[in-house]
Amino acid sequence: MTTKIGITGGIGSGKSVVAHLLKVMGVPVYIADDEAKRITSTDAEIRQKLISLLGEEVFAYGVLNKPLLAAYLFSDPQHASIVNGIIHPKVKEDFINWVSQNQHCPFVAIESAILIEAGFTDAVDIVVMVHAPLELRLKRLLRRDFTLSEEQIRNRIQSQMDDEAKRKMADFVIVNDDITPVIPQLITLMNSASF
Repeated sequence: MTTKIGITGGIGSGKSVVAHLLKVMGVPVYIADDEAKRITSTDAEIRQKLISLLGEEVFAYGVLNKPLLAAYLFSDPQHASIVNGIIHPKVKEDFINWVSQNQHCPFVAIESAILIEAGFTDAVDIVVMVHAPLELRLKRLLRRDFTLSEEQIRNRIQSQMDDEAKRKMADFVIVNDDITPVIPQLITLMNSASF
């Protein structure tokens, strides 16, 4: 039986690092953000619903207008719920199909910042939260994205589910504070997840 690991955590927590390490360890990883972008750009139903919501300019020249969508998403928490309700059922369906194609693997994983908020917890066996202190997350994001101001980054962090609420819903927490080694935590996770 394939154990499905859901990796979540706030922006800048190091989810991508954990996902990469799992890949190196031979675990197939579904990157929900990448797949959501692919599906959003190719699915006619999603396209029509986003155009109805935001107007034709959301697909300027046939390409998803990411800055426009991001501005809408981060301007109000309700907006994120509306867009997630359009996109994430299709992503969840795609993930379930992807899992069936990888059922020969002992473990598979999905990386998603909004795993809990998007309703994916019932599609995984274990919810893993990647945690890093807020100030470290802020430093990482300022290094990674020169186009965003500190205020914009703080707004994005605040628009996501609170870390403590996420921690309460997680089955396992990986500390990614640039001090605690991550690989031993992943080994512990995989050993405890082996049914």
